[in-house]
Amino acid sequence: MIATFLQGFLFGLGAAVPLGPINILIMNTALKSYKAAVSIGFGALSADLTYLVLITFGLVTFLNHPIILTVLGYFGSGFLIYIAYLIYKHRNDELKLHTREVSKKNIVKAFLGGYFLTLLNPYTIAFWLSVASFTVAKDQNQLVMIAGLIGAITLWVTLMPYAVNRSKHKISLNISSKIGLIAAVILFCFGVSLFFKTLLG
Repeated sequence: MIATFLQGFLFGLGAAVPLGPINILIMNTALKSYKAAVSIGFGALSADLTYLVLITFGLVTFLNHPIILTVLGYFGSGFLIYIAYLIYKHRNDELKLHTREVSKKNIVKAFLGGYFLTLLNPYTIAFWLSVASFTVAKDQNQLVMIAGLIGAITLWVTLMPYAVNRSKHKISLNISSKIGLIAAVILFCFGVSLFFKTLLG
């Protein structure tokens, strides 16, 4: 059982750690608000759990249809480009050196941003299908593996933005603006890449 949990934990790290759209968004947001950054992370985790439930009830076969994946690809690319625009627009916002209160509205918006950014990513479906196939092929305890996976993602989306947020006092407004610009360009490139992969796929 411990080995199965560790395998799930490693799967979770494999999903959470790579530098993708969600991590770029979390890092950029953590410079201004730890709570909002964590909310994005838990929004992404909730999207993962949504697909997990669909797989459990056998509904992912419907989502794996080429037409559905194409629609998700186009919406996902558009959403990525929109998020890139928002980051670019607010790149010069002042960093607060002290903990700042974040309204419930902003927390919800951050959560929904992370949720839909992950939900609209066709690669999320592919990831969860691979996890499901692995657990079935290896005759693993699915609940234990999922617990390890969720544990790893939870640790990452809480500790990574904490480390970024705690170091923000070393970052000037000029550097913060450049980080925002780079984040916006990277997310824009992710969006354009997803669009063309969807168009040509």
